[in-house]
Amino acid sequence: MEFGIYSFVDHGPDPRTGDTIPQQQRYANILEEIELADRLGLDVYGIGEHHREDFIASAPSVLLAAAASRTKRIRLTSAVTVLSSEDPVRVFQQYATLDLISGGRAEIMAGRGSFIESFPLFGFDLKDYDELFAEHLELLLALRKDERISWSGKHRPSIADRVVQPRPVQDPLPVWIAVGGTPQSVVRAAQLGLPLMLAIIGGEPARFKAFTDLYRSAWSQAGRNPADIRLGIGSHGFIADTFEEAAELTYPAYAQSMGRIGKERGWGPVDRRQFEFEISPNGAMLLGDPGTVAAKILYEYELFGFTRYSLQFSVGNMPHEKLMNCIELYATKVVPAVKKAIANS
Repeated sequence: MEFGIYSFVDHGPDPRTGDTIPQQQRYANILEEIELADRLGLDVYGIGEHHREDFIASAPSVLLAAAASRTKRIRLTSAVTVLSSEDPVRVFQQYATLDLISGGRAEIMAGRGSFIESFPLFGFDLKDYDELFAEHLELLLALRKDERISWSGKHRPSIADRVVQPRPVQDPLPVWIAVGGTPQSVVRAAQLGLPLMLAIIGGEPARFKAFTDLYRSAWSQAGRNPADIRLGIGSHGFIADTFEEAAELTYPAYAQSMGRIGKERGWGPVDRRQFEFEISPNGAMLLGDPGTVAAKILYEYELFGFTRYSLQFSVGNMPHEKLMNCIELYATKVVPAVKKAIANS
């Protein structure tokens, strides 16, 4: 079982002071956070691709390569690569390079993306949203299979008998499918024999069990061994020494960040009542003291039987020193407690 962290490299104003740190400092902070996660024995760190001013992770492979030179064992993944608007050849080359630099620790987590800024930025039409992902995924998987490739599709120029380099340490280079609740994407991952990462960022976790059940069913129907399933769960979370401290630190940043996104999408503002539900035992956010967070992860383990759990620390701008403490509590208190409880069950 693996435990990790993922980040979108939030870069908004501090909701308490109104100040925004320089982008260079934010990058320095995220590298320190990855170093700490590695030193404390966490298994994976992911950075999600975005093309917005509030999430400054437009080139995750570059940040992960910087982290590779400062870490020893932690796996380094995108979270996610918006494959619909990316060139699969460049994605493969970037993460094959990362794999070589890191000594075989790179992964690609491919998704369709819940934000659409990359489509007009790179000249893609949103009406092709689904077709683009399916076609680009097909090419990506072909690239990791064979060094020399011939390929043709609808949305990208054809490739005629070309060698694609470099080649990664891992063969094949791991590719996960990330989904937020689309049944077709769940089934596709199972049919292709790819690991699944399910994002649960709101509402009741129990309602997502239908998706993990569907994944297992489609996996078996494809003739695959159930023992080979790799299933990840990703959720918002924050850990502090006490539940009260975690809530009071998180709410202003969460309300600011989710409220901004909600306004763009026509949702109502985030209020304290909604936040209180999300951090309740029935809500999706894993927030509180180490004991509370460990209990919630164990509850979700009973629901889903996951093989990887990743928490998105920092939904909105959070103080760097508090994030460092959060990572330490996660690695030294929460993860050992969860592993011990599962071993004894």
